[in-house]
Formats: sequence, structure tokens, C-alpha cells
Amino acid sequence: MTPEQDDLSRLRIEYSRREQRLAGSDLYSFSNPAYLFAVQQRQRAMLKALRAWGCAELEGRRILEVGCGSGRVLAEMAYFGALPQHLAGVDLLHRRLVEAHRNIPGGSFTAADGQNLPCPPHSFDLVLQFTAFSSVLDEQVKRNMAAEMLRVLKPGGVIIWYDFWLNPANRQTRGIRPGEIRALFPGCAVDLHKTTLAPPIARRIVPVSWGLAVFLEALQVLNTHYLALIRKVEG
Repeated sequence: MTPEQDDLSRLRIEYSRREQRLAGSDLYSFSNPAYLFAVQQRQRAMLKALRAWGCAELEGRRILEVGCGSGRVLAEMAYFGALPQHLAGVDLLHRRLVEAHRNIPGGSFTAADGQNLPCPPHSFDLVLQFTAFSSVLDEQVKRNMAAEMLRVLKPGGVIIWYDFWLNPANRQTRGIRPGEIRALFPGCAVDLHKTTLAPPIARRIVPVSWGLAVFLEALQVLNTHYLALIRKVEG
């Protein structure tokens, strides 16, 4: 087994364990105020960045998510105007894809890893990755995934990256800092925004004061994630 295959096997096992560990938990439920806060703040930051890049209108755009899970992020894209039949996702776990089909009727979902996307070149206007790369420990796998995302991106298209740069509590993940993001996508313009108030802090602050949480996140000092828009530089 190659190191790349070994890391994918580790990922499948870890994702299954994570699902079992979180079964019955409201940690990633909209009934949890801290999770709702994090999602809404991320959505605002993403829409603001897309507007700045002239990509805010999603109707008619074809969108792919690498590591789509149950389709929550793609469902957000549909809420923001993307057509379900233009949404596609790949994931390692088949049972997650069953949920994604249920959550987004009309979408296209395939069991695959991000190193071998089952898509022709230049197929998508937007390619998304939300906390998929930080779960990959093998550096070559990450490089392969980034190259595939660029391969399927249309000329003038945008990669939307959302991932954390710090998570010392989870040894099955590795944070990714701005220099590494730029190295993964050479020859690209990378627009970075530091976002998402550290979840342990948000869980304490948000139930007490949503406004204070907004203020602390705006300072960026306690933020744990980067939202990046990545576009090939023409010429």
C-alpha cells in the first residue's frame, strides 16, 4: 500500500469514527447557537468575497464540492441561487452520499477521492473544499487534490477554500496556513480572509451575547479558519 492509499484508508476509518462519536450530539446542529453563528458568519464572509470577485450570481453556474459529506454546503449554494442540477459532489463515504442525494434531489454525487475527480477538464465555475484538506495528512495527496481542482475549473472560475489553520486538539487533522495554500495553487491569485471565531470560545460567548461574538470575530485575533478565493492567473 502506498503512503497515499494508507492516508485515504486512515481517512475513511476516522470519518466513520467521527460519525459514531458525534451521533446524537448537537455540536453541528443548527439548534446549537454557536454552530449557527459559525455557519452564518462564514456565509456572510463567502458572499462578500464572491461579490468582490464578481461571482455572486450563482444561477447557471456549475459547482463541485470535494469532500461534500451529506451535502450541507452544496445545499447552501442552492439556497443562494444555484440550480440543484448544476451541483455535484464527491466523497469517500457512500452513506454520506446517500444523505446528499436526499438533501439535494437533482444533484450529482459520486464516491471518489479528490485525487481522481470523475469530471472532464474545465467542467465547473466554482470548486469548493470545506475542511477536507485539513483532514489529509499526506502532503502528496494534498498536492494531487489541488491539481485536480484546478484541472476541472473553467477558465475564469473560482476555487472557494474554507479550512482551519489551527486545531491542536485533533491529531487526525493538520491546520493549513496561508503559505501552504498558495504553494498548493501555484500561478493563482489567492484572496484570503481570516474568519470563524474559535469554536470553544464561541460556545461560551454566543449563548450569552451574539453581538460580543460578532465583535470578537471582527478582531480576527481569535479566528481559526481561512476563507480563500483562488483563481488562475490568465496569461
